Amino acid sequence: MSFSSLGLTPAVLRALVTLGHDTPTPVQLQAIPLVLAGHDLLAAAQTGTGKTGGFALPVLTNLFPEGAPRHAGRTPRVLVLTPTRELAAQVHDSFKQYGAHVPLRSTTIFGGVGMQPQVDALRRGLDIVIATPGRLIDHMGQRTIDLRDIEVLILDEADRMLDMGFLPALKRVLQALPHKRQTLMFSATFSDEIKQLAAQFLRDPREVSVTPRNTIADTIQHIVHPVDASRKRSLLIDVMAQDSRRQTLVFARTKHGANKLAESLDAAGFKSAAIHGNKSQGARTKALADFKSGRITVLVATDIAARGLDIPQLPVVINFDLPMVAEDYVHRIGRTGRAGETGQAISLVSHDESGLLHDIQRKIKQEIVIQHFEGYVPSGPLRIDAGAPRPIMGGRGGQRGGGGGGGGGQRSSAGKPGAHRPHHAKPASTGAKPGQRRNQDASRGNAGGGSRSGWTSRA
Repeated sequence: MSFSSLGLTPAVLRALVTLGHDTPTPVQLQAIPLVLAGHDLLAAAQTGTGKTGGFALPVLTNLFPEGAPRHAGRTPRVLVLTPTRELAAQVHDSFKQYGAHVPLRSTTIFGGVGMQPQVDALRRGLDIVIATPGRLIDHMGQRTIDLRDIEVLILDEADRMLDMGFLPALKRVLQALPHKRQTLMFSATFSDEIKQLAAQFLRDPREVSVTPRNTIADTIQHIVHPVDASRKRSLLIDVMAQDSRRQTLVFARTKHGANKLAESLDAAGFKSAAIHGNKSQGARTKALADFKSGRITVLVATDIAARGLDIPQLPVVINFDLPMVAEDYVHRIGRTGRAGETGQAISLVSHDESGLLHDIQRKIKQEIVIQHFEGYVPSGPLRIDAGAPRPIMGGRGGQRGGGGGGGGGQRSSAGKPGAHRPHHAKPASTGAKPGQRRNQDASRGNAGGGSRSGWTSRA
């Protein structure tokens, strides 16, 4: 089935032709007719399945049914809420591309940049506002935005907004919206908590689910390199030296850790940058643009900052730190293996993260290959069972539990470095010191970013 059979306007179809999009994805095929018909929608689709088009295309068709707006008022008619600045910018870009042949007025509203340009755009008049909850609340408090004419509310990556503690902000925003509106909730996954949220905010919603919860592309190879925590940074450099030219997305648990990793990789000869909630919006935008263009080969990110990143044909994702929540592993590695491409998800796992690896294996229900990288065999084996050690929140020390039994049934094979570091590489630095200070990476409303931090471990 083609886009032309879904009821989209000629102006929107023309934009799709220009973009080279001729066949709707499964989520678009199911969602577009429902949104066009005015239904509330609860949609779950795996990252990279085109869910932005699933709401942007029908919304533009409804806003501009004849290629022109139904009315030219100054107050916005569509509000899109996203958890991060990067996702807001990405969604805005999609709206501009799909709306290239209609007189669309749109803007983004998020923290990390000045408010005045946003205020000026609101005063000039807008059709669509894409915002992070915190900065939107700021504008509401200063009475610089009027939400009384909102016809459509879209919650994108709604599960992450809950993870980031945005529920109170979402409720405040909803109180300012008209009761009569269309509400759409889109996300890579939907937890039971999201379904409860939908029951509060949506009216008789239609449901779309094109993949089971937490489905992972079968084109991704999952590899674990066991390593002592103190040698992780050295191992990361040697792993990346196998092919120093390939684009690599590296995940760290904290903002401070992301900065240190980027500095170490840069010193070792890899062009690197870090993105996280403490970075200015300009720095984050530049880092992402440099990564996409190939000016840098390594992007080090925290979970929240990387949510929604769309990086075509990314060959590898490396987990320097395993995520504390197994579902975040799904979101991390969803950046590779897209659109049928192959990808690698490599995790550097120390003994104190064994329990997290156990959680991930239970969540993804796929084979994880354990490879001992030559020269980095750890002092003790990983324990991959329900009682395995895992980091916990609270302390400062970073002491690690000892002991451990056998693995959880994954096959093991030997990995070798296979290639030299770049010719200008410097010796690798060691891992983080045990007394490393606690780094808070909690989300801020007007920053649109953050992640969990402040972890120690137990056996």
